[in-house]
Amino acid sequence: MDQAPGSPSGPEDTGSRDARSLPTCYRHPDRETGVRCTRCERPICPECMVDASVGFQCPGCVRAGSGTGHAPDASRPRTLAGGTVAADPRLVTKVLIGVNLALFLVQLSAGDRFTDRFTLLGQAYVPGLDSVEGVAEGQWYRLLTSMFLHGGYFHVLFNMLSLWWIGGPLEAALGRARYLALYFLSGLAGSALTYLIAAPNQPSLGASGAIFGLFGATAVLMRRLNQDMRPVVALLVINLIVTFGWSNIAWQAHIGGLVAGVLIGYGMVHAPRERRTLVQYGTCALVLAVIVVMSLLRTGQLT
Repeated sequence: MDQAPGSPSGPEDTGSRDARSLPTCYRHPDRETGVRCTRCERPICPECMVDASVGFQCPGCVRAGSGTGHAPDASRPRTLAGGTVAADPRLVTKVLIGVNLALFLVQLSAGDRFTDRFTLLGQAYVPGLDSVEGVAEGQWYRLLTSMFLHGGYFHVLFNMLSLWWIGGPLEAALGRARYLALYFLSGLAGSALTYLIAAPNQPSLGASGAIFGLFGATAVLMRRLNQDMRPVVALLVINLIVTFGWSNIAWQAHIGGLVAGVLIGYGMVHAPRERRTLVQYGTCALVLAVIVVMSLLRTGQLT
């Protein structure tokens, strides 16, 4: 699942590979792919796929076909999901990692008082005070802010490495806006399921829900590209064993994020071209509606 860009290479690089292996992208030789440009038939990875009227084209054919550069909308470079191809396909991932690390430094400097104020908490009595706090008491922001807090060095390190490995290639395949929607909705789905099922006084924090959503969407994407699913299945099994085998892990956030990521990812990469925007927005709206319903249901139980 770890992917990194390589140096440009020609289509002849794929000829020496074992016949049983998938060809590699002609611009990124370290990335296997089952998709070829509909014009030159060179293999292309998700980052190099440009949406065309039929199938996908490589950036070279798009530039050659645009002539003066004033190509119609249908010929403009698009990602697999219909997003705009960005100059830096990992920019949003870098920003998310930066925000998480910056807030972790704030946690270290401000102490538990800051963390307790923004972690996910359903409902709990404040020690020494005759009052309660939590999502059920109107602090809905905790569903979001808890996604950017972490419980220690190992926790934040593991999550940020996972975000870099999984998020970068996925951002390149979806485009920035769709990638952000996937990230935040997956994280909120994990928070909402934790709020619904976990004990109301059990605090929870971390980006794991959002990252599991990216993991689920990556599995859908690899299936869409007819790539080998065995590495994804193996990583999923390992992560689920860790999720349910270790104590002090909010498994609800992992499962909620994973399910949301699979649903949103499927809507993103399988939406028919003629109704792509409607299907993608509709899928995101449906997941958001479920998040709201779960949160309202739990709030009704606790108040």
